[in-house]
Amino acid sequence: MCGIVGIYATDNVVKDIYQGLLAIQHRGQDSAGIVTYDGRFHTKKGNGLVRDIFTAENFRRLKGNIGIGHTRYPTVGGGSGEDAQPFLVNSPFGIIMAHNGNVINYAELKETIFNKYHRLLNSDNDVEAILNIFAQELAEQKAKKLKPQHIFKAVEGVFSQVKGGYSVVAYIAEQGLVAFRDPFGIKPLVYGRQDNGGLPSYAIASESVCLDIMNFSHIKNVEAGQVVFIDQNRKIHTRKLTRCAHTPCLFEWVYFARPDSFIDNVNVYDCRVHLGRFLADEIKKHKLDIDVVVPVPDSARDAAIEIARALDLKYREALVKNRYIGRTFIMPADQTRRSSVRQKLNPIVSELKGKNVLLVDDSIVRGHTSRAIVEMVRECGAKKVYFGAYSPPLRFPCVYGIDMQTKTEFVARNANLDQIAKKIGVDKVIYQNLELLKKAVNLGNDKLTNFCAACFDGIYPTGDVTSEILKDIEKKRKTDKENQLELNF
Repeated sequence: MCGIVGIYATDNVVKDIYQGLLAIQHRGQDSAGIVTYDGRFHTKKGNGLVRDIFTAENFRRLKGNIGIGHTRYPTVGGGSGEDAQPFLVNSPFGIIMAHNGNVINYAELKETIFNKYHRLLNSDNDVEAILNIFAQELAEQKAKKLKPQHIFKAVEGVFSQVKGGYSVVAYIAEQGLVAFRDPFGIKPLVYGRQDNGGLPSYAIASESVCLDIMNFSHIKNVEAGQVVFIDQNRKIHTRKLTRCAHTPCLFEWVYFARPDSFIDNVNVYDCRVHLGRFLADEIKKHKLDIDVVVPVPDSARDAAIEIARALDLKYREALVKNRYIGRTFIMPADQTRRSSVRQKLNPIVSELKGKNVLLVDDSIVRGHTSRAIVEMVRECGAKKVYFGAYSPPLRFPCVYGIDMQTKTEFVARNANLDQIAKKIGVDKVIYQNLELLKKAVNLGNDKLTNFCAACFDGIYPTGDVTSEILKDIEKKRKTDKENQLELNF
């Protein structure tokens, strides 16, 4: 999970890119970067939050009316500064690129790119593989001036070699801005226009809210397997290169995206309200004695309010969030994640003491965060603690860009509901039904009939995820985490 922004404007873009990155900071807190162009590329990248990396001096130096920005959390790579995006190659023309997602055949591509194309990948970031294949495909066409057909052919080459889920934005010096989405459309991508009386400006981003904040309108989705090319005359050229079933990631609506975003024309807030209503119906079946509904802030708030309304129960925000602490799910180390919970959330004892409490969260992944929250609530004197997750049990590794790539990490793996409840310390755990999760999204866009639900059901839409690939990814991720822990100490 990462956030990407690309802008082709008439004036300097760095401040707009910065605002755009702040809007999608939730998609990655490990590192960030901006590269702009004014006849040459200007780069600033670093580890940490957007607000901590970029300074007034950077703003003065990052000149140009074209640029790309990125926020990252690591799935491939250990999260060092060398792995921060965007990435740059100087031939052909000079290309910068950033992506959101994960390349599952990265190790194989890295070897092929060196042996076949004699290109060295100098980082552990999989976007470098996409960038070098794209550059090689362009170079082989030997065009002095790129036309749309050259771009489309290059992306066809990427699709034929790069396996996984990814959305990409790139700028080719003096040629144009390019965006494309993997053949299955697993990762989201949108683009919009801004009219200022002269030539229009264009922006590409991971979420619609990013374009809203930067004051871009006429927002459209980049479709599955589609390329968008904005040439030097600001003319848009699009082509859909594949006919695979559009299969967006369900976890975008569950957790990743902001509630004020639209993902594939489905408002995230509306979807979470539907999920709350559906989960309330399931909770009714258990006939629990509940005094108060408490959300785990922030993503669970919309569903929890609807649950309280549907069950005619009190709703209380009894867990107060410190908004200056990052999202614990995407923190790189389990020890960091556990210790941060108490810094992040503080309970209001009077709302919990002597009560039967229903905690509502978007999901339960490893269980460390949930268990720590339950312990806090019990320490406040709660009589009983129930836990409702408005997504189904997570049981299978994600290979498309979510930091849950090790099957042994899942608290629900090979466990029934009673065993899960015991592991996180609650009296009862209630999950959403997978079909109802799909229905909640489908209510916002009835044209969406296929979804990537691999983390729930183990079915990978790309169809090329073998047990060997899962083992390799798990081994690589374990090594990356160990390296990250060493860096932390």
